Amino acid sequence: MKSSVDEIRERFDADVERFSDLSTGQSATVDASLAMALVAEAAAATTPHARHVLDVGCGAGNYTLKLLEHVPNLDATLIDLSRPMLDRAVERVGRATTGTVTARQGDIREVDLGHRQFDIVLAAAVLHHLRTDAEWHAVFAAFHRALRPGGALWVFDLVESTIPAVQQVMWRRYGEYLTSLRDAAYRDHVFAYIEREDTPRPLGFQLDVMRRAGFVQVDVLHKNSCFAAFGGVKT
Repeated sequence: MKSSVDEIRERFDADVERFSDLSTGQSATVDASLAMALVAEAAAATTPHARHVLDVGCGAGNYTLKLLEHVPNLDATLIDLSRPMLDRAVERVGRATTGTVTARQGDIREVDLGHRQFDIVLAAAVLHHLRTDAEWHAVFAAFHRALRPGGALWVFDLVESTIPAVQQVMWRRYGEYLTSLRDAAYRDHVFAYIEREDTPRPLGFQLDVMRRAGFVQVDVLHKNSCFAAFGGVKT
């Protein structure tokens, strides 16, 4: 049995500090700081006149903060399950922009994002909590509806391989990365909560879902081991 939404929320409520380091991002993910920089630069390049960013699963606000280095003084709408995460994100983002900062606590599967409200949607290390294919299709469709024409969606997340032998290689390499960060006990700890909480999908699957949602232009910014940064522009 996978963790419930309440169980996931409780874990993140107690883990705010780990998500509050802009120099490293979320350290348990491979190439976290590089992916954050690539997403911010891609968003700035594709939507240089953006006025409003939606950060889904915002954590402590790192991705919006990095984006503000390239596109200053945006309005920001921050969504997260965890109230302590949201409070930290609002505090940090509020200091970095003259725009309006709005916090919405909730599950992305249930939050109404509206129509043509945003120029940029960021979704970092959050979509792997979706469970069914229908949820993936519904969430990507909601992102597309929420974007203004010319807006863009950028994602960084845990992904799996469609080839079991390759998945084993990627998982071994990820385990070696986690061990190098701390030790084998930390690796086992991370692997345990991934097993309890996460249901990642292959990168190819997610790109296909994006296209079906209406994103004609999609691209991959980076992939290393079982993590990928990618996105698309709404025409």
